[in-house]
Amino acid sequence: MSNPQPGFWGLTFKSIVAHTLTYFLVGLTALTVLNYTELYARPDVAAYMRPTSDPIVALGPALQPIRGVLFALVFYVLREPLFGRKHGWLVIWLMLVVLGIFSTFGPAPASVEGLIYLKAPLQEQLSGGVVEILTQSLLFAALLYYWVNHPEKRWLTWLLSVAFVLVMLMSIMGFFMA
Repeated sequence: MSNPQPGFWGLTFKSIVAHTLTYFLVGLTALTVLNYTELYARPDVAAYMRPTSDPIVALGPALQPIRGVLFALVFYVLREPLFGRKHGWLVIWLMLVVLGIFSTFGPAPASVEGLIYLKAPLQEQLSGGVVEILTQSLLFAALLYYWVNHPEKRWLTWLLSVAFVLVMLMSIMGFFMA
């Protein structure tokens, strides 16, 4: 680990790219494997989820840099315990899971509040969607931690940057074509 104290702008860039790419890859996999098109068409789910054919859904990956910036704000303040220790990726993931998934302030599925206030059965709340968000947050934490702690791997920066640009372009084109 050659740089345990990343700068704000570098960490923001890496958070945006790592989050957007893992969001896109895991989301695309889940869309296919979990058959979201059919699931979101069910009347009970359609009441609160947009169909996968909605243009804003295609734009979703292009809007993820907003979340990347929000993540970076927190990660920057906590950069020493997150990036300056051996298993910091695990701390990042634990923080995302506990605060962002299971302990949301609103009744999101699989959260403590969701289990209390949502009418959806426990089995449905803990189904494939939880696997998707746990996987994405794990990949995000691991990729970001590795990338921040290995700034000498410029090939990684180039590869992820090109992939990020391609995902952004595909998302924007998908929005306009939908």
